[in-house]
Formats: sequence, structure tokens, C-alpha cells
Amino acid sequence: MIKSSAQVTVRYAETDMMGIVYHANYLPWFEVARTQLLREQGFPYRQLEADGYRIPVLEVGAKYSRPAVYDDTLTIHATIREKPLLRIRIEYEVRRGDEMLATGFSVHVFCDLKGRPIRPPAAFAAKMGEIFKA
Repeated sequence: MIKSSAQVTVRYAETDMMGIVYHANYLPWFEVARTQLLREQGFPYRQLEADGYRIPVLEVGAKYSRPAVYDDTLTIHATIREKPLLRIRIEYEVRRGDEMLATGFSVHVFCDLKGRPIRPPAAFAAKMGEIFKA
């Protein structure tokens, strides 16, 4: 299993007329945690792109339990529970301290610059093999 966390502070522009975070704003926070997780594993997204890879979102979902509001400091936890092969599934938790506000997931695939699915970089596959030894 691979875990990472990132923090964000809710900006006023991310809230709606009810004073709570608009639901779509959670997706960029998922991205913050996801790119942090990849960076910590030695695969910064910028380098993957420079090497000719893209990792588009195939599927995304979220469940909202409690509202986040302006100026909250939130921690977004990203977790890969299973060894990624061609697809990568990342699960997310959005917390304010110990309080769970939302959960979610995203599924990705490695693609070339023309959007065709391809195998992940050899170094990525090797690293995942080390982490997820059977």
C-alpha cells in the first residue's frame, strides 16, 4: 500500500452561496494529493510528461459526509491499495483534523502523447513491484 497526504486551506472562491465548499472543488484537491503521492514515489508528473506519458482520469467518484467551509485547513489523504498494472486506482479521504468530510476515488491509465493507452514506464512498474510484493 502507498499513502500520501497534502494540505489545502479552503479559499473563499471555493465556497458557494451557502458558505460551504462547492462539490466540484474536491476534485482539484484529489489531484493535489495524487501528484504529491507520485512525487514522493519518485515520479513527478512533470517528468512523466517530459518522458512522453500522460495519466488521464478514466473514472472519478466522491461521497460527501460533512461540509468544508471557508478557511478550513484540510488534509487530503491519497492511497493506492493494490498494485497498479495498466490502471491505477487511488482512493482519497478529505479530513478536517480527525473529522472525515469526504471520500473519493479516481482511476487512471498511462497514455502516450496521442492519448493511446500504453504500459507504464519501466521504472514505475519496477517500483510498484517492489512496494506490492506478493
